[in-house]
Amino acid sequence: MSKNKRTPESTLAINTEIVLPNDTNTLGNLMGGKLLHWMDVIAAISSHRLCKRVCVTAAVNSVTFPKPIKLGDIVTLKSKVSRTFNSSMEIFIDVFVEDRTTSEQIKVNEAIYTFVAVDQLGNTITVPEVEPQTEEEKSRYEGALRRKQLSLILAGKMKPSEAHELKALFEE
Repeated sequence: MSKNKRTPESTLAINTEIVLPNDTNTLGNLMGGKLLHWMDVIAAISSHRLCKRVCVTAAVNSVTFPKPIKLGDIVTLKSKVSRTFNSSMEIFIDVFVEDRTTSEQIKVNEAIYTFVAVDQLGNTITVPEVEPQTEEEKSRYEGALRRKQLSLILAGKMKPSEAHELKALFEE
């Protein structure tokens, strides 16, 4: 691995929370905004671990809420930088609830955030590259460019004809 590259594992951040009454809605489920806050904080830690600079949230690219998180649940969030570009980085956050009897970690949510590194004046700065090691890291790394291209197309910043990674998915 190059001296200037880092592994996604070196950007790993883990946080554990317990869902308290003030964190829930009237159904006794964790409020989505509270979970988004926890995810934003842990993604900021991963981004800082990569570049040792101030990093700011640029986008919340994807969040799913497939299972409710209940009052009293122990929630563990794990984040890693999946890929970097020039000044931006994609961060994957996996959310787990601990089974109360077996302590098994059950995945209940995931999200993808984009952060940008900035200098003291708020100008973007170049970030180090990450070099994936595990199969999951490699899969997320490879998908990051397609996700970025799709995001740029939807924002009107890229023409669909320029999105070569996306086009390759549909061509034989």
